[in-house]
Amino acid sequence: MSTKIYSTITGTGRYLPQVEMDNKDFLEHSFYYQGAPVDRPTAEVIDHVETVTEIKSRRFIMPDLMTSDIAAYAGKAAIEDAQIDQEELDYIIVAHNFGDVAHGNRHSDMCPSLAARVKHKLGIKNPATVAYDLIFGCPGWIEGLIQANYFIRSGDVKKVLVIGAEALSRIADPNDKNCLLYSDGAGAVILEAKEGSTPTGIIGHRTRTDTFSKGEMLWMDTSYKSSVEENPTLYLKMKGKNVFRYAMTEIPKLIKELLVQKGVSASDIKKVIIHQANGKMVKSIVQRLLKQEGVQVNLDDILPMTVSWLGNNSVATVPILLDLIVKDEMEGHQIAPGDLVLFCSVGAGMNINAVLYRMPG
Repeated sequence: MSTKIYSTITGTGRYLPQVEMDNKDFLEHSFYYQGAPVDRPTAEVIDHVETVTEIKSRRFIMPDLMTSDIAAYAGKAAIEDAQIDQEELDYIIVAHNFGDVAHGNRHSDMCPSLAARVKHKLGIKNPATVAYDLIFGCPGWIEGLIQANYFIRSGDVKKVLVIGAEALSRIADPNDKNCLLYSDGAGAVILEAKEGSTPTGIIGHRTRTDTFSKGEMLWMDTSYKSSVEENPTLYLKMKGKNVFRYAMTEIPKLIKELLVQKGVSASDIKKVIIHQANGKMVKSIVQRLLKQEGVQVNLDDILPMTVSWLGNNSVATVPILLDLIVKDEMEGHQIAPGDLVLFCSVGAGMNINAVLYRMPG
């Protein structure tokens, strides 16, 4: 039987910020909508958001850190876990959305790229280690994994570092209730070329971008509290209900297409590692997928969740969750050799993607 090149994850790493922000830490906030105060007590707003999203706590980076710093920390952890020489890396792909945003200064800084900064911070000297950024909304890290897979399957690339890092606390409007969703963090993997006769590692993927009628469900705008300013500060804005409906409809469809494409049954999936944007939304998406596929399984067994204590840290969610599982730090969740894992995400664009990954034996 002939052998083929497959892309397998040989190391994982993460960085979780030190500052823990519980919901009670937002009680002094005043929430507005389109210039007018929200007609509900702040405590009620917070309780409602927690009920819908299940978010009770989240992590923020320290004032002296930026996204490229925590990306480098996660990348270093993945390199050490894979036990490789970092000078042998062919590519460094860093997924993010807002660049480095300094504490107290909400201007995005992306020159040079964050990937270039990460390479510099890691002290990699090899000029053949190509470093570039990927801006693709919350699905950015998964899309980086997909791109790295194509590089590796070309036969010329052997090792790729794929990082997802974000500091959403720096671009969240403190007067918008959606600020309760956002958090910071970084996760990374080393993807390596492995030869084998049995499909392993990344065995399939699907991606779609819906911009015609869905392109403005996340955008940057002034604070809901702000009056007109000469140089207004821009914050991340989201039509939460619209995103919820879009994700509920389109993610199960995309996953179904992927399963059919690869001849795989949903019953074969051992873990669904999905972007943790909203607890209720995530559970509803997976429940809908299982129902339409006729699969009866305990949701808690296949769906590890971090959103309640880590919030929505965008591109970092999936690699952080993967690192927690493979290092046996998610109670009740393990991944064994041969297990089929589904990675998926949804985010600004609107973009959706999914990857089927077979754990190496």
